[in-house]
Order: sequence, then C-alpha cells, then structure tokens
Amino acid sequence: MQFLIITSTEDKASMNIRENLLHSSTFKFEKTEMEWHGNSLFKLNYHQGAHEDSSIFKENEIYLGLTKEPLIFLKDLKLSEPKFNPDLLIFASRHASESNRPAFLIHSTGNWSEDSSFGGNPRELSRASALMIKAAFLSLEKMCLDRKVANINTCDLEVTHHGPTSLEKPLVFTELGSTPLEWNDPNAGKLIAEAIFDSILRYIHYIRDEQQEVGLGFGGRHYATQFKRLIENNDIALSFICPKYYIQKLDENLLDQMINNTLEVVDYFIIDWKGTNSEDKKHLLPILETYDIPIKKTKDFTSRS
Repeated sequence: MQFLIITSTEDKASMNIRENLLHSSTFKFEKTEMEWHGNSLFKLNYHQGAHEDSSIFKENEIYLGLTKEPLIFLKDLKLSEPKFNPDLLIFASRHASESNRPAFLIHSTGNWSEDSSFGGNPRELSRASALMIKAAFLSLEKMCLDRKVANINTCDLEVTHHGPTSLEKPLVFTELGSTPLEWNDPNAGKLIAEAIFDSILRYIHYIRDEQQEVGLGFGGRHYATQFKRLIENNDIALSFICPKYYIQKLDENLLDQMINNTLEVVDYFIIDWKGTNSEDKKHLLPILETYDIPIKKTKDFTSRS
C-alpha cells in the first residue's frame, strides 16, 4: 500500500509537523525524482523501529507531499506520476475553534448541508477508512497521554465536517489546535509526526487481525464523546459521524454516501441515543430501517474499561 501525508504551505501547524517529519532522528525521508503539486515528493526510507515491523515497511510505502493549496479546499490530487498512486491520505493540519482549547484532533470530512464555505461540495462526503480513523485517533491519544506537551492534554474525535469532499482516495484529518501558540510548538508537531507513523502501523495491524467491526455514527455534539468512548473500549471503528444538528438533513443520498464512501463494509448504524432528541429519531429511524444494516445504540456495546 501507499500512504501520502499531505502538508500545506498555507498552514502553520502543517508546516510544523512537516519540519518534524523531515528532520526526525527516528525516521528519514529522502527526496525522490517525482513531483506532486509542483513540489518534490519525499519517501520514507528509514525508520528506527523498522526491525520490529520489517515486513510492514518492505510491503508499504510512505510519502510526504507539499501543496500551496489550503488543505480544506484541495480539489485535485494530480496523480499523474505512474509510480505514485496512494491508497490512503493523511492530512496534517491546524485546528481552530471559538474556545481556543488546546487539543489534538481526528476526523473524516464532508458537508451535511448546502453550506460548503469551509471547503468541499454541498451535501457531499469524502471517502474514508474507518480503520484508519480509529488507528489515527488511538495513536494520537496514546502519544498525548505518554508524552505530555505543554498545555495540550486533550485528544478529541470530531464529527465529520468541512472539505475536501471530492478526492478519489480515503482520507483522515490529523489536527493540532487551536491557536498559533500550539500550531508553532515544535514539541506538539513532533508528537503528531510520530503519531502519524504509529497510526499507519496500527492500521495495517487492524487489516491483518480482522478483529474490528465498522459502524456509522449518528447524534451527539461536534466533539463526539460517546463515539470516542465507543472506539476506545470496543473493537469498533467509525468512518462517518453525523451530529444531532444535521440529522434532519439526512436522506437516502447522504446515507448511500456514508455506506459507499466507507472503504470497509459497514456492519452497524450506531446511534448516540441520549444525544439525539425525539424529533430527530422520528426522522432518522425510518431512513435507517430501509437498509439491511443492524441499528444499535452506543450503550449496546460492552465497554472494556
């Protein structure tokens, strides 16, 4: 498999993470003869822990790309080089919020409504891998817990939001938030850089183990607390999460995208029951019941905690 880590000159946190990827003592990228978006494409050729997972690094390729495009507005992967055709995209990005809360974050992308002011197309979802999203979240969370970085002590799983939505490859956003203080923190950039590598290893182990089931999430707020607990404590991975404030927007077209744009086969529809009001349930359940996919609540799963 090929993995492409995407960074942008328009994103301070992204460039921070990129610098840590290029100048790490743990792994080494070398410039290739290939270009991507007008910039040299780098390829991983050394990892300090490669002896522990030698087969993974022999069978899989990890590239680092740079674009001038703002990441949420990226519309064209420009995959013209025949030797370069990534299977999965990992966006290294900044995160901004009204609260300015320092945090590391993971999510898939897509627009549930006609509003596409933050990239992508109206009412369109990206392609996503539930296994990659879970791998990225757990890797980032582990790094956050093990390696304290200044005032950043939170790792969040977010609902599906913003662009890009039309790229032909599954993607995950790995974000550093939420102010220039965090975006420029080299220790935070290093943590995410190392978490990205761990997430790739974890993802490949998930594929080999075949233990994870896959769900689509519905309900709750922007920071998906119940779904975060679900994937932390169960062999469940989620590709898309539609928050409660967009459930009334859901229709067959968006449900079809959630299913068809998930790289893996979907095993369950999973509802944050307490995070969904009665009117939303009246709208949601009849739509879900038209599909031959079991409907479960987050509390139906046995927690390992």
